[in-house]
Parts: sequence; structure tokens; C-alpha cells
Amino acid sequence: MILWTRKKKLKKFNLDKLREECGVFGITDHSDASALVALGLHALQHRGQEGCGIVSFDGKNYHSEKRQGLVGDHFTNPEVLKKLPGKSAIGHNRYSTTGETSLRNIQPFFADLHMGGVSIAHNGNLTNALILREELVKDGAIFRTTSDTETIVQLIAKSKREKFLDKLIDALFRIQGGYSLILMTNKKLIGVRDPFGIRPLIIGKLKNSFIFASETCALDIVGATFIREVENGEIVTIENNEIKSVNPFPKQKARPCVFEYIYFARPDSLIGGKCAYEFRKNLGTELAKEADLTADLVVPVPDSGVPAALGFAEESKKKFELGLIRNHYVGRTFIEPTQNIRSLGVKLKLSSTRTLVKNKCIILIDDSLVRGTTCLKIVKMLYESGAKEVHVRIACPEIKFPDFYGVDMPTKQELLAHNKNNKEMCDYIKAKSLKFLSLDGLYKALTGKNRNKNYPQFSDHYFTGEYPIKPSDDLQGLKIKQLSLLSVKSNN
Repeated sequence: MILWTRKKKLKKFNLDKLREECGVFGITDHSDASALVALGLHALQHRGQEGCGIVSFDGKNYHSEKRQGLVGDHFTNPEVLKKLPGKSAIGHNRYSTTGETSLRNIQPFFADLHMGGVSIAHNGNLTNALILREELVKDGAIFRTTSDTETIVQLIAKSKREKFLDKLIDALFRIQGGYSLILMTNKKLIGVRDPFGIRPLIIGKLKNSFIFASETCALDIVGATFIREVENGEIVTIENNEIKSVNPFPKQKARPCVFEYIYFARPDSLIGGKCAYEFRKNLGTELAKEADLTADLVVPVPDSGVPAALGFAEESKKKFELGLIRNHYVGRTFIEPTQNIRSLGVKLKLSSTRTLVKNKCIILIDDSLVRGTTCLKIVKMLYESGAKEVHVRIACPEIKFPDFYGVDMPTKQELLAHNKNNKEMCDYIKAKSLKFLSLDGLYKALTGKNRNKNYPQFSDHYFTGEYPIKPSDDLQGLKIKQLSLLSVKSNN
């Protein structure tokens, strides 16, 4: 989600991992609706750690509680949950890196429209949000937040159609981008996925209660059963314990975000009937098939590189070792206060097992390489611990192009692979050698087949520059305008 601020300068963060920008969860017809939403959001905490919120409906009134920070720090408190009565509720986890952080921008949003109240939780990014916002403001709309999600609410409110579902469809035909939405009215719980299915959304059931969530791990924590994924371009409506579906868009071939498979989804979440962990291990297997390297140890960058490293080690018949240990108790509040603390960098999060890596030739495995700053520090750490050689292998192709559909990442100019060739990247991170998984290797790991150049099965624009949705403005121009001129805050 885009956030606008009045600041003139963009606050810089050392973003060296792609960040998915939110998790959503909604349930209807359950006496403990808000408590279950809190549990679901807890399972989706990896998708957003800076803010969380829940809106409930008790049959007459809507109730909203929003907090900065983690779900477990707030919504495990019985006194907070008592403020959220009702048998229907939706919730949202938020991740953000730039611009303002305030309660007004934490979702779900609520609006009291002519046809009744509506609450909305949004995962994704609208590529034409700037244009729509300007049009709405000129037409008299008053925005309370700096989020592109409110654009959807304003479009629903402006629709001249009578029924809510028709108003929603009107709004959806105006917006562009990658998104999944959960909406709650006084009668319905609605799940929506964009026409290409870029952002994820699944359906579950707990006895008589239906659930929408970003990932299946959120169903597991509440004991719900996975039914299916919401299809690309589908609007699923739950009313009176009945599920109905419409697809108002022209039929498109689904192109889900490939990084859900590579990195974003929790390893135990199901994607296309398989755990994300299995896909990531397959990526390591294909990476090993493309490698011809003699080494003593296969070492993952924890935790993201572990499954791929296991697959690599099994396929190459090389020894797997945890040459790096992650400190799971270092949070953003500790690492950000002062430059002196920040300068310690990766050592706050990782340390090496010195006796294992000393005098060893190491293959270092990670899931991706974005700016390369963290990789540089890790390679340096391993050499300082006595490693003889450090060869870096990345379990996805080179990331050369930015995202515009809900992934928070640097601009094109800040991506290491966009500006440097393989030798230059290798020299930059100070490794002995550097190789990436090929694009065909990626597709073999995820589908068993090579990439079809005419009909790619994923949103793989990070590697190819082939964007599934063309915004109204030039893509790079839009990114620059969002990040520099309006000090945009990516937030979902």
C-alpha cells in the first residue's frame, strides 16, 4: 500500500531484503471472532511487524482497535479483546519502511457509507493510485489517511450503483495493481483477489465459520480447514453461512508473485498444494545441478537460506553445516536508535561458528541478493572467522527490476544486479565466486518445466522486467515519483 506524507525527503533504510507488506485475516459467524483474528494475525506476523489492527461487528455497531507494534504485545490482552465484541471481525498486519508511522494509517479501515458501514483490509499496491487520488480530491473527496487503500473506499462511496457488491465491482474496475482485499459489511464478509492473482488470499472453514487469510498457516493456528485459494479476479462473498462467487473481470492467466514461493510465505504454508518449504528446497536442488564447485561445507544464511541449502547439499552430496547462527531476539527497536548501534550491522543478528568454518572452503547459500550490503558483511565475517574460500550461490535469478504490486524494495538504481555484471557483483561482496539460479532453473524447481516465454506462470518481473500490469505512468517514473517527489510510504 502506498502512503503519502508531507515530508520533503525520503527517510533511508538499509533495505537488503524484500519485504512483503501485510497479512490479512477475517472470520464470520464465530462467538470468539476477534480472538481468532488475533491468533491468525499472530501466525501472519512475518508479513508485517510495525502495526496491527482488528475491526469487529456485533450486529449493530463496529468496533476498532489499532496498535503500533506486534500482535502479541497487544491483542493477547483480554481487556483489549473485550473492546471487540461480535461474531464477525477482520484484521491486518502492517509493514512499513518510510514516511510517517501513525495509528491513522493502520488497517483495517472503517467508513460509514450511505448504504451502511464497511471495513476493509488490503494487501498490495495500486499502480494508478496517484491518478485516482487526484481525481477524487478534485471531485470533492476528503481523505483521512495517506494510504492508497482509502482510495478504494472512496471509489465505493462514489459509485451510483444500489447494491454493495455492484459498488465494489465499480471500484475494482477503476483500480490497477496487485491486491487482495477482505471487506466486512453488516451482512457480508467478502474476499477479493486481483485479476492476475499477484497477492495471495485463501479460504478456510472452522465448523460453520468461513475464514479469509493471506496464508494457510493462519488457518492451522485456529484449527481451521483449508478449502481453496481465492482465484485470480474472483470476488467471494460469505453471507448467512453460504459462500458465493463471481468473477467480473475478463479472464486472465494467473500470475502469482514468485517471491511467495521463494521467500514471503511461511515455510509451512501451502501454495498450490505444497508447503513453501518444499519449493525452496527444490530451488536449492536446481541450483546444485547448475553448479560445478568443489567445497568442504554448504552453509545457509539463516533463516531464509536454510531450505535451499539443504536441497543443494543433498543434490551435490556435500556436507551441510550451520556455519552462521541467527540471534532471534534482535528487534528493530534495538537496532535502530543510534548510528553507533546500527554500525554493528549484521553482527547483531548473525554470528559464525568459528571452529566449523575455519580453514574450510564454503558454499554460502541465500534465497536472494538485493543490494548486496548484508551479503558483503556475511562474507567478511566468514573470512574473519578463518574461512579459506567463500563461494556465494543464490537460489533465484538476479533481481534487476523493482516491484509495484505490494513488495517493499529499492528502486532500480539501488538493485545490485541492475547496475553490475556478475564479476562486478562478486567483487563487491568480496566472494571467491558468485552464481545465481537460472530463470529456467527457477521454473523447473516450482513447476517441473522450463519457463514459457509467451505465458509465464508467475509474476517474475523482478528478474525479467516483464510486468503483468502496466500502470498509467511509466513504471520507473511512477516509482521515482512515489519514492522521491511524494515521499511515499509502502505500507501494506
